Amino acid sequence: MTSTTPESGFDRRWHLAREPLEIELTDFEYALMRAFESFGRWQAECLASSARIEASGPENALLHVIRMHDRPKTIKELARLTNREDIPNMQYSLRKLLKAGLIVREGSSRTGVHYSVSDEGRAITDRYADIRRELLVSLLGRLKSPDASLREATRTLDLLVGIYDSAALDAVTHRRG
Repeated sequence: MTSTTPESGFDRRWHLAREPLEIELTDFEYALMRAFESFGRWQAECLASSARIEASGPENALLHVIRMHDRPKTIKELARLTNREDIPNMQYSLRKLLKAGLIVREGSSRTGVHYSVSDEGRAITDRYADIRRELLVSLLGRLKSPDASLREATRTLDLLVGIYDSAALDAVTHRRG
């Protein structure tokens, strides 16, 4: 077993990885972590370019998921659609989006609370889409077969979501007291 790349001779072992598959997984996770942070930074900057609003990547994601398919959503649906469990943090983000006038809250705890984008939120998410198209989508032309590349990456990430969720469940059941 070698833990160096033939091209560079660099040692690619981590405390997390010794065997080739572990090394590839760790390299992937490191790239995924960096991609997640870059994506969050991109979302925040694109939203700031669309409006005078400072919001985190997850807050921006909530705004766009609320707008998805132009139908109101409950916090339970938002949690499911974003694969999140941190309801208190989501509630904080929703309050921030409400205060900024980007979303509206309808209903009550008795009838069910639903969130939808406001007219201002719709205008801002439309501007966001325009800026995204101009700055980000245009860069995808650098990829060979961008449609196929993104489709394959999406399939792979969807599979990995299931694998990581399954492993997380196993970890919970084997947690030490």
